Amino acid sequence: MATFEDVVCPICGCLCDDIVATVEDNKIKGVKNSCSISATKFLNYHKHRLTSPLIRKNGEQVPVNLEEAVEKVAEILTNAEYPAIYGMALSSCEAQGLGVELAEEVGGVIDNQTVTCHGPTALGMHDMGMPTCTLGEVRHRADLILYWGSNVEESHPRHLRRYSVLSKGRFRKEREERKMVVIDVRKTASARPADLFIQIEQGQDYELMSALRMVLQFDEIEEESVAGIPVEKIEELAELLRNCEFGILFFGLGLTMSRGKERNIDAAISLVRDLNKWAKFSIMPMRGHYNVTGMNEVTTWQTGYPYAVDLSRGYPWYNPGETTFVDILRRGECDAALIIASDPLAHFPKDVAQNLCKIPFAVIDPHPSVTSLVADVVIPSAVTGIEAEGSAYRMDAIPLRLKKVLDPPSGIYSDEELLQMVLEKVRSMRG
Repeated sequence: MATFEDVVCPICGCLCDDIVATVEDNKIKGVKNSCSISATKFLNYHKHRLTSPLIRKNGEQVPVNLEEAVEKVAEILTNAEYPAIYGMALSSCEAQGLGVELAEEVGGVIDNQTVTCHGPTALGMHDMGMPTCTLGEVRHRADLILYWGSNVEESHPRHLRRYSVLSKGRFRKEREERKMVVIDVRKTASARPADLFIQIEQGQDYELMSALRMVLQFDEIEEESVAGIPVEKIEELAELLRNCEFGILFFGLGLTMSRGKERNIDAAISLVRDLNKWAKFSIMPMRGHYNVTGMNEVTTWQTGYPYAVDLSRGYPWYNPGETTFVDILRRGECDAALIIASDPLAHFPKDVAQNLCKIPFAVIDPHPSVTSLVADVVIPSAVTGIEAEGSAYRMDAIPLRLKKVLDPPSGIYSDEELLQMVLEKVRSMRG
């Protein structure tokens, strides 16, 4: 029996790096310091696995050898005029880099799950910048934590205990030294531990942030309430934010995927900028997939843009709303795709999903999904962070190293190795 310490959890953007995994006979027998979601993945990663490469022949997926499957993927991408590579928020940075390289080689689009979650965050950051910090600074220094549109207790179960109000930092050791504010459209599980919960009307986030900015600038609000909140309560909240020493605004999909989208992020960043006249204040998106931040970082290194990058012109072209995977599918422009560690058919709008089913596409994933059931080629991969090592970026853009704690099943390779095989095969086909 072997014990692996300081294992990085490949679940959410927290990337908790204190997991202890016990391995016996190449199986994980127990984990410590994990949340319920993390424990479920570590203890059940081997269940419902794809075990063999598949190619669709005569309308049915049949098992084939890896070489034939890789050649078929390369053939699909090489024969396409406008292919797309999508996903990789659950892949290592090394695999993501190869994904970008492959997209450039075939002259297609490289996109990731940012388009369905924090794409507006990237657009808001383009407009306004991002006054942010690290989770370590929050843990040690923050005395006011504001969660806006984020049910952190269910989406990131250890966030409060490792980095936020329930953590023990160097300068903030007790819960009594911090205040927690939750703003949301409903009373979620995250509202229970909060010192102050404010329930706003649906789609009124921008209005409330604008009202807060007015109060901070001592402007008079003529209405009796904004976003369903009495002006007196807005003034109390503004005073609370203004009088902290170190504050942080964590925001989730409640801001990015509701009415306003990137304008909500513009307003949130402007609010934080205003608060820095009185206190040290930062802002940070609550990223979901464990390495979606890494995908943005890697794509930006190599192309200059974080997602939805069109490489068909021989240079990077970035125009979200035009070059995003969802939009090129909706317009019927994409004629082939490679989906990696993602399940777009389960999450995309119906018309977009139907168009994906009309084109040849391949899937690389450890587990079966709605998308893999329809794919022309399916290649099983190792579970990164358990069966394969690699790099990943935490939600605060801090890079961490994922460990390999056991071997994958025979004949199963990592995303990085599989993408390298596909890239080499594409290059040989293209001469």
